[in-house]
Amino acid sequence: MRKYAIWGTATSPAHEAWVQGIGKQFEQDGFQPVTDVAEADFVLNMFDPADPKAFRRSSRGTYSAAFYELPETPADVLKASYPMLVRTLSNVVLLRIPGAGVWFTTMERGTYHVPDDPAEIYERLEPLATSRLVIDNEWVPDLEPELWDGDEITEDIAAAGRRLDELDLLPSPFPVEEYLSGRDLRHVMRLYSVGGLSYGNLSARKDETRFWMSASGVDKSQLETVGRDLLMVKNFDDERGVIVLSVPPGIEPRRVSVDAIEHWMIYRAHPDVGAILHMHAWMEGIAATDVNYPCGTQELAVAVSDLVALEPDPAQAVIGLRNHGITCTGESLTEILDRVAPKVLRQVPMT
Repeated sequence: MRKYAIWGTATSPAHEAWVQGIGKQFEQDGFQPVTDVAEADFVLNMFDPADPKAFRRSSRGTYSAAFYELPETPADVLKASYPMLVRTLSNVVLLRIPGAGVWFTTMERGTYHVPDDPAEIYERLEPLATSRLVIDNEWVPDLEPELWDGDEITEDIAAAGRRLDELDLLPSPFPVEEYLSGRDLRHVMRLYSVGGLSYGNLSARKDETRFWMSASGVDKSQLETVGRDLLMVKNFDDERGVIVLSVPPGIEPRRVSVDAIEHWMIYRAHPDVGAILHMHAWMEGIAATDVNYPCGTQELAVAVSDLVALEPDPAQAVIGLRNHGITCTGESLTEILDRVAPKVLRQVPMT
């Protein structure tokens, strides 16, 4: 049985009653309430925007939704809420304006507005609360010596990373540096091991079972070192929820992109796919996921892979990730960029 907890201090009795109402929705669906956040799979964290606090996670798999209230709608909701993500160390922040509704804000996806009905809030949060993160890595120092300095595939990935930089689509669909103070920006970079807040990822198939992929948080315009900027994904251990990587011996490796599980599923299901590109942009007229699952969850990977399978040509698909960006398949990264780059829109729709 999954467990949830309500934590923190509400700014008003109405605020507390509203959050408790969302908690009751979880209970109606079988979640067990607990008082100790260390036991919870999902935490509803109430906080005062003048003094936002984070609870101490006992597991990286614990999902945190943070709730605060303001009397009036800010001129820029994203600018008001985005720093709260960092200060409360949350996966999502919900700002409630009595009589006006609720704004969801997430680290990668920006913000979107919904009514403040607890049942609707629950419908938005439940898929996130029950999703399975696949973000742990196992590094095995067994990469073939002839690949320690890369190969023609890693050269293509590096070239594609430079082209992405020229498109000015990195690091995110909105100017994150304008929404965080210097202190908060440094905090994000330290927490998420991010260099330049360079979201997005690239991969290319090596053989039937393996593929090269960019590391998490690296500058996509400078993909140079195998084991640090570029990693060989060799397996997915489903039982443990771990991505297994081949690395050169004697190197301190980085983590692979959190979307490795998504790429793994697409490559396994579609042998004709030679490369995959994810970027924070959009295209008109594309199929898109219904739920904005967190990056790195198995549920998001399944949703995207299933949509790829429904395309007329899965080997040349463009799939939208709701409120986030697009994932593109192709023969190579060069082929994908030649086909997709002229059509992408910088603004990702938030719904």
